[in-house]
Amino acid sequence: MDIEFNKNEDQNKQLLFQLHKKLEAVKLGGGKSRIAKEHEKGKLTARERISYLTDEGSDFLEVGALAADGMYEEEGGCPSAGVVTGIGYVSGRMCMIVANDATVKAGAWFPMTAKKNLRAQEIAMENRLPIIYLVDSAGVFLPMQNEIFPDKEHFGRQFRNNAKMSSMGIIQVAAIMGSCVAGGAYLPIMSDEAMIVDKTGSIFLAGSYLVKAAIGETVDNETLGGATTHCEISGVTDNKYDSDQECLDAIRKIFDKIGDYEKAGFDRAEAKKPAKNMDELYGIFPSDRVKPYDMHDVISRLVDDSEFDEYKKDYGKTLLCGTARIDGWAIGIIANQRKIVKNKKGEMQMGGVIYSDSADKAARFIMNCNQRKIPLLFLQDVSGFMVGSKAEHGGIIKDGAKMVNAMANSVVPKFTIIVGNSYGAGNYAMCGKAYDPRLIYSWPTAQMAVMSGASAAKTLLQIKVASLKKSGKEISPEDEKQLLREITDKYNEELSPYYAAARLWVDGVIDPLETRKVISMGIEAANHAPITERFNVGVIQT
Repeated sequence: MDIEFNKNEDQNKQLLFQLHKKLEAVKLGGGKSRIAKEHEKGKLTARERISYLTDEGSDFLEVGALAADGMYEEEGGCPSAGVVTGIGYVSGRMCMIVANDATVKAGAWFPMTAKKNLRAQEIAMENRLPIIYLVDSAGVFLPMQNEIFPDKEHFGRQFRNNAKMSSMGIIQVAAIMGSCVAGGAYLPIMSDEAMIVDKTGSIFLAGSYLVKAAIGETVDNETLGGATTHCEISGVTDNKYDSDQECLDAIRKIFDKIGDYEKAGFDRAEAKKPAKNMDELYGIFPSDRVKPYDMHDVISRLVDDSEFDEYKKDYGKTLLCGTARIDGWAIGIIANQRKIVKNKKGEMQMGGVIYSDSADKAARFIMNCNQRKIPLLFLQDVSGFMVGSKAEHGGIIKDGAKMVNAMANSVVPKFTIIVGNSYGAGNYAMCGKAYDPRLIYSWPTAQMAVMSGASAAKTLLQIKVASLKKSGKEISPEDEKQLLREITDKYNEELSPYYAAARLWVDGVIDPLETRKVISMGIEAANHAPITERFNVGVIQT
């Protein structure tokens, strides 16, 4: 192995160490003392509940583990946005699981909690996956109610989704395992079946304090909305159980008897590991975002038997297009080539940049995959589209529009992995979050913004200096350097994959070796949702 390989490997493993450290902290939720308090009440934590509920030895794909990372610090933080969500297997059935984390602010809803819950529901709806809600929440975090309560994509949208999912025939099962208050009470009761844990579970529109304040009635919470009340008097809940474990066992029994699902019919052969060593990804992939590399080397360590059937390999070389298999599933791959290439005319083309010929090729390839019912995977390491008079005269906007149109109108499921840069319109064309990828994850090396940190900082500096001069202030070269440093530091923080994951612009940050698992489970989930829409690009730029 050469020096460069070893250097990359060291740097990428350092990034992975940081990722694992972050995830370890997140998985403690509100901390060890809060976990101990839940145990004292006879309750399991959100993660313990998921672990008990899901099939032993099965995969669990967490969605939004790093949601709210570094946010709400003035409120003491909100690890994982106070809710654990992900795709898992219960009695052999793939499903979406949503579990409130009572160790984080008693499971109260922050703005990112609402966003994360809606993302979990969106994944369930797109893929027609059954969904299990493990409810244990004090309701809306009142100091921030104006950012959670009234808007279209706020708290209330989840109940609309409950109703829509029910009408779509998507199975919803809920367990009330702690508090379930106010508007939040509708979520389990709008599910197909609602169970409750005796003595620890309670559900009411208003708690005892609010009842006293509103109508003057004195009543304790257990009488007001405990398991006995709702299973034996009101009929609001269906069955009560003596412990978390018994309640979770009951969910497993429900899922054990669910009928089979309709399938989309994506092709799957026997799974094979890549012929090339996946661990070599750490050494091949440069942690320095400026350095070139050959994307073929990355693809060959992600796909089954390292076989990649390339489409138009000698044309539009800054985008690699081709078919392969991942864990047996057929997949169409569109990936940015990051090394400098030369076209037949002898012109050099920069790696990571989308040119007219590569956009034209990708559009046609995307159409072919839709015709053949092959899911799409976008591997992003993109600086943007080519600029300048030559590119403009050659119709770069027209060709870019063609690619965006074909990608946006795709009816086959799309998946996105951001391995490196994700800048500007390149993010859009390569199926960024705005284009409904079924799942979108980042490697620790990812960077997402309108443009690179260096370019943005210099542009912002010029604007700032011009503004200061306009107001009559002279700025010394030393001040200018200091200003550039401050702007660069702020912008670089916003480039971080953790900044993106905290805001759910991506579903998470993963070890590159987890890429195959994400794609395989993603396609398996998508296979629950037959394609009912015809592929139609409308008016396409030619």
